[in-house]
Amino acid sequence: QVQLVESGGGLVQAGDSLRLSCAVSGRTFSRHAMGWFRQAPAKEREFVSGISWSGTTTYVDSAAGRFTMSRDNAKNTVYLQMNNLKPEDTAVYYCALDERYMRNAPSAATEYSSWGQGTQVTVSS
Repeated sequence: QVQLVESGGGLVQAGDSLRLSCAVSGRTFSRHAMGWFRQAPAKEREFVSGISWSGTTTYVDSAAGRFTMSRDNAKNTVYLQMNNLKPEDTAVYYCALDERYMRNAPSAATEYSSWGQGTQVTVSS
């Protein structure tokens, strides 16, 4: 059974940085695309970033240039380095795994079959 466990969230000030981690177990991690999503109160879950099985990354426009997603296949972990955080980045951040093999990372939440429990990121102004 696949498990995804996020960590690294917290309360920071605008302009600060955070690095989120998502540890995956129960799958041959290196074959799967991964995604980061976020959900703010009273808003729909939003795609933030994705990384293909081969390491190609994609970002939502609001994150491009500030966020960097990476993967360490030896550690079965993906990361989201978030720099120059803004109050509008405040949300619960979720990582997700696409069960299909060797694909680019989709941006639709419905394409992902496994999710972590989420980690809260709060950015104060």
